[in-house]
Amino acid sequence: MANIGSYFSIAAIFIFALFTTSPSLCLAVRKFLSSETDTKFIKTWCDATTYPDLCFVTFSSYAAEIQDSPKTLTTKSLFVALNSTRLASKNLTDISKTQGLKPRETEALQDCLEEIGDSIDELKRSIVEMDETAGKSFAFRMSDIQTWVSAALTDEDTCMDGFSETATDGDVKANMRTLIEKVAHLTSISLAFVNHYAGANK
Repeated sequence: MANIGSYFSIAAIFIFALFTTSPSLCLAVRKFLSSETDTKFIKTWCDATTYPDLCFVTFSSYAAEIQDSPKTLTTKSLFVALNSTRLASKNLTDISKTQGLKPRETEALQDCLEEIGDSIDELKRSIVEMDETAGKSFAFRMSDIQTWVSAALTDEDTCMDGFSETATDGDVKANMRTLIEKVAHLTSISLAFVNHYAGANK
């Protein structure tokens, strides 16, 4: 037993010496352990959403920034949803300029662009409100954000539904669905985070 104790003592001394003489190694290990903790935090929150896999793939890359902050994760989700919605709006605008679209396809695209425009405005308002600290109570502020993000999701669903009900070309409909589905899924994740954050801080 004494030999085993001596072995562990020597091993401990060696490890201590290694870390104290190699700050870069120590920092690398700390970053690794911190990253593991941060991604576990993100996974826990993502597991409570409707799209956990998309959620984790999207937000684990921001683990170092988010760490274990519910507010930072919630705010980041709003930014991600907003940027995705803006990109979808740009792509939809490009599709609307395509030659040979049927009148009903053009009309459906324009309606969808209006819905997406509303969604962008609602997500922007939500981001601004997340940063506010004066005036409204936390509960009132989060209630507004929940309303706006929910409205943004409804706008995106309305866009998708409107196109599904229109007699459109298969390729156009497929492209539209791909664009809007991802936006709607990311907004749904953001809404889940907003609800979680609001409920945890009552």
